[in-house]
Amino acid sequence: MTHPKFKHDHLIGIKELDVTDINLILDHANHYADALDKGNFQSDALKGKIILTLFFEDSTRTRTSFEIAAKRLGADIVNLDLKSSSLNKGETFEDTIKNINAMRPDAVIIRHSEYGAPVVISKMIDCPVINAGDSWREHPTQALLDALTIKRKLGDVAGKTIAMIGDIAHSRVANSNMLIFSKLGAKINVIAPELLMPEKFPVDDVQKFTSLEDGLKNVDIIISDRIYLERMEGSPIKSEAAYFEEYGLTKEKLKYANDDVVVLAPGPIIRGVQLDDAVADDKEKSLILDQVKNSIPTRMAIIDLLVGNK
Repeated sequence: MTHPKFKHDHLIGIKELDVTDINLILDHANHYADALDKGNFQSDALKGKIILTLFFEDSTRTRTSFEIAAKRLGADIVNLDLKSSSLNKGETFEDTIKNINAMRPDAVIIRHSEYGAPVVISKMIDCPVINAGDSWREHPTQALLDALTIKRKLGDVAGKTIAMIGDIAHSRVANSNMLIFSKLGAKINVIAPELLMPEKFPVDDVQKFTSLEDGLKNVDIIISDRIYLERMEGSPIKSEAAYFEEYGLTKEKLKYANDDVVVLAPGPIIRGVQLDDAVADDKEKSLILDQVKNSIPTRMAIIDLLVGNK
């Protein structure tokens, strides 16, 4: 295939991408998704390239997805074990990054709890930086794989009404999703308790609801997000049971939305809090495993566009 040209040196967030950039990634990802579906996919497009994963937060699913994506393209993956790194011996973060840069990796994939950490690292390193999630700011690859999942299932994002439910105030996924779906022409509803609702949204065209019934009217797609207790002090809800009663998805509550509504949820999903088993395991309405499947071609596309162009 002809290698498309991506005009960015890094993938830091959806905010920096325009519609052309997003569609370039999604088209490239769709190509890889089709190739993987056919089976026996092999590529040495990135043979000899070294991809470094630098995860300051635990995330088995995201890191594994990036590893598989890189290996599908023929690249080698090196995981920096931060539990035994020199950071624990008193070395500064800046010196750690300088030493990594001196080793000349071909790309660095970073996940960090600090807001804007990938931006800082991208200014200190001579290779592409891919943001695998920073604080509650952005998680661009999750938003891109969610968009790919919707496009492969429904054909397009434009014109759809998408409802996001959950801990919107602390969700980097919600931020990136609002950005990408707004740019792609979708209408966005946000549904959350007041304590989990952000004071400000990353885009202007968002409808705010505290009632599930009101927020799901005429909705085509639901994205259920979990409660990020690790990013806050104390719990903003009375109990998980009380939250599920008001905001958890059941087959009965899906009737508030359009008949053909589909459900996405970035993992890990919390059954009995976000949604029940009947919704999570519904083979027609649940696209949760499709998201996991599409994480590979999406991240393949991103790595290839950034590293394959060098």
